[in-house]
Amino acid sequence: MPDTEIRTILFDLDGTLLDTAPDLADALNTVLVENQHSPLPLADIRPAVSHGGIALIELGFKLDRTDPAFEPLRQRLLEAYRGSISRRTQPFPGIGELLNTIEQRGLNWGIVTNKPGWLTEPLLQDLDLFDRAACVVSGDTLNERKPHPAPMLHASKLANSRPDQCIYIGDAQRDIEAGNNAGMQTLVALFGYLQEADEPHTWNASSMIAHPHELLAWLDGR
Repeated sequence: MPDTEIRTILFDLDGTLLDTAPDLADALNTVLVENQHSPLPLADIRPAVSHGGIALIELGFKLDRTDPAFEPLRQRLLEAYRGSISRRTQPFPGIGELLNTIEQRGLNWGIVTNKPGWLTEPLLQDLDLFDRAACVVSGDTLNERKPHPAPMLHASKLANSRPDQCIYIGDAQRDIEAGNNAGMQTLVALFGYLQEADEPHTWNASSMIAHPHELLAWLDGR
């Protein structure tokens, strides 16, 4: 096992740190109803949430992203989402206690997400998390997005840690690729928004966790 001391815990946002699916589902259903489509159940929408607005419009409207109607629908989805961005969103069970323990241990934590900053920052502020984070790197902070390693390297610099002193936790293959590409340890959040076709055991993560508290056990057992 690696013996480098972990100093910084980095999280993906949607599907790892926060359960944002209810508010994103409400936004998608708002746009569906506005366009004379039937709303979808949360269970159908939930697995697509980690893949952003493009995936949600593809799911709801069965449109190719090259369709002229696609981008206006995506923009309307984001507008509807911004209007109720934290109405039903909560940290996943156990995340609050995990963040407290990370801080009590003298470690720091941050966020690397492909969500744009104009959505990321107000959401974190609403949940009183923004000022606690050592770094928040959004999808438009740099020119590159996950799975490119640049956002991960930028986050480690902001957190005053080397990449090999960071661990990145995410629920999508691109999260694990981004962390691995940056030279970080990586964990798959199995409690997140994995799709049926996902095969997380093939993503070359350092390990997988079924609940946030398992992170501490993993750290202690390294």
